[in-house]
Amino acid sequence: MSSDTYVENVVGRKVPLQIDGKNYRPFGGAFSTPPPEDKRRVGPRLGTILHPGENCLVPTIRDAIERIELKDGMTVSFHHHFREGDKVLNLVMEEIAAMGIKNLTLAPSSLYSVHEPLIDHIKNGVVTCIEGGSARGKVGRAISRGLMKRPITIRSHGGRARAIERGDLHIDVSFIGAPCADAIGNCNGVKGPSACGPLAYSLADAMYSEKTVAITDYMEETPVIPISISQEYVGTVVKIDDVGDPSQIASNTLKITKDPVNLNIARDAVRVIENSEAFHDGIRFQTGAGGISLAVTKFLGERMEKRGIRASFGMGGTTEHMVKLLEKGILDKILTIQAFDQYAIQSLMKDYNHIEVSAGFYANPHNRGTAVNLLDVVVLGATEIDLNFNVNVNTHSDGMLQYPTGGHSDTAAGAKLTIITAPLVRGRIPVVVDDVVVVSTPGESIDVLVTDHGITVNPKRKEIIDQLTAAGIQLKTIEELRDIAYSITGKPSKPEFTDKIVALIEYRDGTLIDILREVQPLR
Repeated sequence: MSSDTYVENVVGRKVPLQIDGKNYRPFGGAFSTPPPEDKRRVGPRLGTILHPGENCLVPTIRDAIERIELKDGMTVSFHHHFREGDKVLNLVMEEIAAMGIKNLTLAPSSLYSVHEPLIDHIKNGVVTCIEGGSARGKVGRAISRGLMKRPITIRSHGGRARAIERGDLHIDVSFIGAPCADAIGNCNGVKGPSACGPLAYSLADAMYSEKTVAITDYMEETPVIPISISQEYVGTVVKIDDVGDPSQIASNTLKITKDPVNLNIARDAVRVIENSEAFHDGIRFQTGAGGISLAVTKFLGERMEKRGIRASFGMGGTTEHMVKLLEKGILDKILTIQAFDQYAIQSLMKDYNHIEVSAGFYANPHNRGTAVNLLDVVVLGATEIDLNFNVNVNTHSDGMLQYPTGGHSDTAAGAKLTIITAPLVRGRIPVVVDDVVVVSTPGESIDVLVTDHGITVNPKRKEIIDQLTAAGIQLKTIEELRDIAYSITGKPSKPEFTDKIVALIEYRDGTLIDILREVQPLR
């Protein structure tokens, strides 16, 4: 890996203009870099001819790999709707390694702790590049310690769809873990013993990859209903015993908080919403699936019901709490790209007002229309936020990769009111700091921070300051919150890094907003 020239982008981070012969543009602002005028959506090659009565079914994963003629140096993609319950990626990569295929680029929508076997595939040269999502657990820590020769690329949900559709991320083979499929390639995620909800992250993969393989453990007669991914895009189908464990989709971080401190943060966030211009009949919001965000969903629904306000739609990762607002008539529609529990999965199958949408529909900034731009309010989390309101969601304070950007920068840019909720101190580590380790979402897209020690508003949003002050909500400056945090924890020491770049943090428009360097090996 080589990088010669660095420039400072608008959030003050020095980023390379070129790495390994590939050119990059520095981040210039949330809406400052339009797509190149000569760029168009790419298209995959035409499919092979199927004669009447033929289908796409092959007996094993190895047969599928042989049929698609996977070769050294190609790019393969996977989706993460099963999260920690995913079994497809490990099964496919194990077979690929056994077949002696090397030097692959892996393009997952996200990686989880369950994908730890990838470490050996990287060491053995099966995988030499990773593009998309992020890496958690031991995989994230190993990459942060310099496991890979080339830096991984981290993209938001919208940024990943954009990269695929524009051809920046060319996928040779997309592997889709499909809870339900038929022999000709139609599939969905709402039926079968492994039902995981939408297959929204993999739709762009299926449409734009050269070849697509659907791997399922439950088959129906053609055509399956509903169709999430069409037979138009799938050329090979494999039936195996088990594609994933949907009980592992949710984790402790995806359950409503019972912590009284976090519940107060959620209540304060709802106070901010209720006293802003965003709170009106027809409000459109996304509140996320973290513990505090789930409490915000509950409390916001209660305030809406009390004041006779209906929401036009709720969006994002969907849980039982959001679905119950739909069932009570407080919410007219739900737009879903990820279901986090069985209640949401069942709702998606039976309620026509609960709509599965693709990652591109949701957040691709280069679409002619994108759903995040319709949001009145989004409530998000953070591992760190700095004095310029820049947010880090990719690493811990120690510089270790652990979390994806997800829809964070997408929704923050699109929503009229973007609220960050977080405790001021988490595990004796301050959340408000002088400078974040990496910038995932720029401060220009962040409006309000709500903590257990006070609320602060980005000083560039004077109209919000005036609205909240008029409502009697006491505000602090972000410097005051930083000082309180440091008085509790002391000023934290920054992690030490080598010169080696281990991750490129792309903004949703494809520009570089930051880089992450290798965490200094332990002495």
